[in-house]
Amino acid sequence: MADSADLLAFINTYSWSYDAPDLELMDTLFADDAVFSLRIAGGDLISFDGRPAIMDLMRNSLAAQTDQRRHINTNFVHLGTENNIHSTRHYLTLVGTENGEINLLSAGVYSAEIRETEGTLKIGKLHLDLDKAY
Repeated sequence: MADSADLLAFINTYSWSYDAPDLELMDTLFADDAVFSLRIAGGDLISFDGRPAIMDLMRNSLAAQTDQRRHINTNFVHLGTENNIHSTRHYLTLVGTENGEINLLSAGVYSAEIRETEGTLKIGKLHLDLDKAY
């Protein structure tokens, strides 16, 4: 059974895979029926259902950005485990570097449900509340 350190490493792998970018790695982290949702600055809920839709979002986001993003995860909390689903929460600080300038783009809170099956972790649900648009 995964412990808090394992779960934090898994979440960091997700962030690393975007920043690298290594979308082949990221694709392995989501369950087939995963849901990624986000709310930007209290706006409408946006949801992407299924790994293919999530990966399309990630590919399109990377193609549109001109800066180098760094997702900084802090204040990780493992809220508990029930039926092999780990609930977690952590802060995100998002920075971007472009033309030699580092800029704070946004901050927010991630909530996740990470499934564990025979020692393998997969993101089942991932939600991001961003404090501001970027």
